Amino acid sequence: MNKGIPCLWMRGGTSKGAYFLASDLPAGRAAIDDILLRIMGSPDARQIDGIGGADPLTSKVAILSPSTRADADVDYLFLQVFVDQALVSDAQGCGNILAGVGPAAIERGLVAARADETPVSIHMVNTGEVSVAHVATPGGVVSYEGTARIDGVPGSSAAIPLMFSGLAGSMTGGVMLPTGHDVDQIAGVDCTLIDMGMPIVVMDAADFGLTGQESREALDADADLKAKIDAIRLIAGRMMGLGDVSLKSVPKMTLVSPAVAGGAISTRSFIPHRCHATIGVFAAVSVAAACVLPKGPAAKRAHLPGDGVFRIEHPTGAAEVVLTRDDQGRITAAGTLRTARKLMDGMVFPGPARQPVTP
Repeated sequence: MNKGIPCLWMRGGTSKGAYFLASDLPAGRAAIDDILLRIMGSPDARQIDGIGGADPLTSKVAILSPSTRADADVDYLFLQVFVDQALVSDAQGCGNILAGVGPAAIERGLVAARADETPVSIHMVNTGEVSVAHVATPGGVVSYEGTARIDGVPGSSAAIPLMFSGLAGSMTGGVMLPTGHDVDQIAGVDCTLIDMGMPIVVMDAADFGLTGQESREALDADADLKAKIDAIRLIAGRMMGLGDVSLKSVPKMTLVSPAVAGGAISTRSFIPHRCHATIGVFAAVSVAAACVLPKGPAAKRAHLPGDGVFRIEHPTGAAEVVLTRDDQGRITAAGTLRTARKLMDGMVFPGPARQPVTP
């Protein structure tokens, strides 16, 4: 295909992805999926013939369009392009790629910039919630320069605060605990099945004979561990009302342990079969919510912060989550601070359809 497609290549939070206007892509999911696989270079473990980075964190897509809702400025559909499978999934949202949606919407003219800071209300199509991002726009132009730092990203950038409401049961019927329990036992392991923006399964790392401080590489190399975790995931998916999740990227599987760097809790998150280099925004919110439950693996291991800011530790640092609770302790809203940066603005050229290759 010789015709290029306008594309913004951006870092959003601790991920990278391609941001497109829906009007620049073909109609229909089958056609979109096909062209995204060709753009990213999937399926191929190296994604050598595309722009993907050979990692789930760098093989992501945001599709933007004018919002279909009166309470939002822009619709944002997140798509996870699998690296070594011919699969594109909309089964979840992505809070890291979300961080780039506000700037991208302004860059592409979907939202008019204000003089200093521009709030952008974003309808997250995957889950139905609305988030508000505050984007620095001095002089009416998006600025990516600033002093905000997030773990997992070198240097500093302009802060992009994100606030969420209505997160409970984003994909599991509108309730935070789809089974109604703080703890469910699956295959002899105590699990919290929770959805506060992202369906996850929280488990104590010690129940797998781990400290919880193992490296990402060590966990990825442990085939027996991953098989046990995935067996639990398949059962938990049905218990959470997600059906057969064998080909889905949710629920995420999260091992927790006591924090070691002053945070609320430490995590190792699987997305779902590879250990995350950090932790997703919504997964971090769900972990923070699990920490305040009376029972469960997270409550057992958590140190609750006095200032309400939960530092969710991960392999390369920590993600900060703020929870707002009502008088009865129910979580009413959550917030986090992310950054984003425009890396490239131009035309991307899809390659031909391909079969998997062996490096």
